[in-house]
Amino acid sequence: MNLHQGAAEICQQIVLSADRLRVLADFTGGRAQVVDCGVHVPGGLEAGRLMAELCLAGLGRVSFGSPLPELAPCPAVQVMTDHPLLACMASQYAGWEVKGDGYFAMGSGPMRALARREPLFESIEQVESSDIAIGVLESDRLPPDSVCQQTADRCHVSLASLTLLVAPVTSLAGTVQVVARSVETAMHKLFELGFDLSRVVSGYGVAPLPPVSSDTITGIGRTNDAILYGGQVTLYVRGDDDSLRAVGPSIPSSASDDHGLPFAQLFEKNERDFYRIDPHLFSPAQVVLNNIDTGNAFQFGHLVPRLIHESFGIG
Repeated sequence: MNLHQGAAEICQQIVLSADRLRVLADFTGGRAQVVDCGVHVPGGLEAGRLMAELCLAGLGRVSFGSPLPELAPCPAVQVMTDHPLLACMASQYAGWEVKGDGYFAMGSGPMRALARREPLFESIEQVESSDIAIGVLESDRLPPDSVCQQTADRCHVSLASLTLLVAPVTSLAGTVQVVARSVETAMHKLFELGFDLSRVVSGYGVAPLPPVSSDTITGIGRTNDAILYGGQVTLYVRGDDDSLRAVGPSIPSSASDDHGLPFAQLFEKNERDFYRIDPHLFSPAQVVLNNIDTGNAFQFGHLVPRLIHESFGIG
């Protein structure tokens, strides 16, 4: 299954509908195509939804649902996929630090599967082959030409064959595409716990969409809190029940010692260094494992409405 095929269809849809989506696609012959989805343009809900689906390589669907009344009077971001290993781990996970010449961004999307720079690809058998590379950058700046060239080189494509969509967490599109990672965070947590991800056949997740923040730290805090304290994920798995009972308590964010503070406070407490924060924190608040072989389901973790209200600034 080629990840870039589905991503390219969504990317074309975004570029052809740029005016309607309030994004700007800049393409000059011989250079990378950079699509601004919220840095210098408004972007919007639909741009964010399509960015999220592109991150999933077209192997999942993202939609907006009714507010979760116990959490916040905000829309809910829903995501579903029947290909969680490829969609979430090989593509959506923001595991590539794209940097150079004073620039930094978290990179996600199918371009990661071409570069295969992360250790987790050692456990993903499929090898992506494509003469184009498409990715999403979380950043408040558009990438300079030198970073685009470096990214193209690492993806083994020409510069003109690279497309990067960019949005900051202080934009509406950027906020949506981050909150659409509820299933991905559960999958990555299972990966860190040594669980066989091939057993997970489908996934559904929902999390509240926070108010867009005007500053980056608050934006990072709110989007993380939406999943850490308000994310609900159901994973459909195969195999035995005993292994699910054993791994389940370690999946939700409450399994971490860092659980219990709004993420922005935790981030500042650790001197704005993500790597000082317990990696086991990064997972949904609540996870249900539905064993489709036995028909049994197991629930782990709990929502924390108080912290959602505090983080979102809701009185």
